[in-house]
Amino acid sequence: MAVTCSTNNEKYLSQLAGAVRRCVNRSGILLFLFVLQPVLAQTDAIEHTVEVDGHPMALWEKSVPEPKGHIVLHHGRTWSSLPDFDLQVPGEELSLMDGFNTMGYSVWALDARGYGKTSRDNTGWNTPDRAALDLAAVLDWLLVRNGEASHVWGWSYGSMVAQLTAQRHPEAIASVTLFGYPTDPDAVVPETTFLSEAPARPTTRAAAASDFIVPGSISQLAIDTYVNAAMKADPIRADWNQLHQWNALDGEQLALPTLLLQAEFDPLADTDAHARFFAKIANPNKQWIVLAGGDHAALLETPRAKLIKSSIDFIEWLAH
Repeated sequence: MAVTCSTNNEKYLSQLAGAVRRCVNRSGILLFLFVLQPVLAQTDAIEHTVEVDGHPMALWEKSVPEPKGHIVLHHGRTWSSLPDFDLQVPGEELSLMDGFNTMGYSVWALDARGYGKTSRDNTGWNTPDRAALDLAAVLDWLLVRNGEASHVWGWSYGSMVAQLTAQRHPEAIASVTLFGYPTDPDAVVPETTFLSEAPARPTTRAAAASDFIVPGSISQLAIDTYVNAAMKADPIRADWNQLHQWNALDGEQLALPTLLLQAEFDPLADTDAHARFFAKIANPNKQWIVLAGGDHAALLETPRAKLIKSSIDFIEWLAH
């Protein structure tokens, strides 16, 4: 895989300029005080472009000074990184990236092919194998940049991409967190190779709001803000092909430390399937945590704080 990268330096420099305060001491000397950490915690995500095999991939960064570690997020089937992981709602704290920053970790979020700022490739389709190769290439780039392996955190389809990547390309991964894991380890996906052109259908506001199912777990303002952000970032539904490649998912080949996060009312996360999968995970450093009161979108709902703490507790448990 060939990988190159560029960064939106203009946005970074703007943030840096905003982090400088000027003051005059008692001797009349002009002083410049750099106060990066609180500013970076409140700014927009920085956009990078990482080229993987010649295709530009959008990678979003929210970093803190001297981070305890690096976490890489992968979104689900329908919506891209910024609506999912950096939702900004007035008067509410819902950004997962900001939440992990607050815990001392730098965070990165990848837009898969056909999502957000990452365009489709010339096939028009994404596939499980291609998504795993893309994530692996980005993780390799981050390993060189940061000097250490990243903790991968996947939501829904993103958890499946994270697992497939961890099975095949574990070198740049420190641990894997699987949230909203929507598959059964004993299920077999039939051959699904579509030879026609990708349909590229418009998305809908109803679909954007469909994951919020537990009454009172999220405000109407937050739902409306999410729907608006999702429709802006992903007006066209991404298309997937060759779904039988998911049959390669195998807990017995998952040799990395693994956290399985399940929300209590998530209709896509089956407890019986989770139990059979958890038993197969090869690495003994594994945990399975259920988030009371949440559903498939628990990262944006009332269990958010527990989800963040559970994720960080697992990472830091591994260090002891």
